[in-house]
Amino acid sequence: MEDVFRHQGIIHKIARLYFDDPTEREDVFQDILLNAWRSYDSFAGASAFSTWLYKVALNTALFRLRARRVARRKLDALPEAGTSVVSTEARDDAVLGLRSAIGVLDDLEKSVILLHLEAKSYREIAEITGLTEGHVGVKLNRIKQKLKARMAPQEESDGD
Repeated sequence: MEDVFRHQGIIHKIARLYFDDPTEREDVFQDILLNAWRSYDSFAGASAFSTWLYKVALNTALFRLRARRVARRKLDALPEAGTSVVSTEARDDAVLGLRSAIGVLDDLEKSVILLHLEAKSYREIAEITGLTEGHVGVKLNRIKQKLKARMAPQEESDGD
């Protein structure tokens, strides 16, 4: 289990990507640790430990998001009041813009772009997400186009 603690940055990245609330981040961090501990015996070494941990972390975070959405629908909850999307870690407008643009992606797209930004190979991304390598390439191109469109200044006009 010392590998989990050595790679805990992966867990923090996943928690920050999917959850704005610091308390919820800490909760999901603990859930990921628990799931990694429970499934550690299933790590066969067929892939890098960090790849396996990304998969555990992403699955845990996505499960928590789905559960939260179901609970919100059932309770017909009011919108969250007073939450801030701005992170203290964001140091400039470009980072804030990128985080904001990534924030509107769907869960799978967020996972793919995070892994890409972490310099994971298409093979590793495919292994973690369950996509084929070819689909990873297509997905990344589409995600990049979405991000460019969201981050581009509103310069386009109907004229030539």
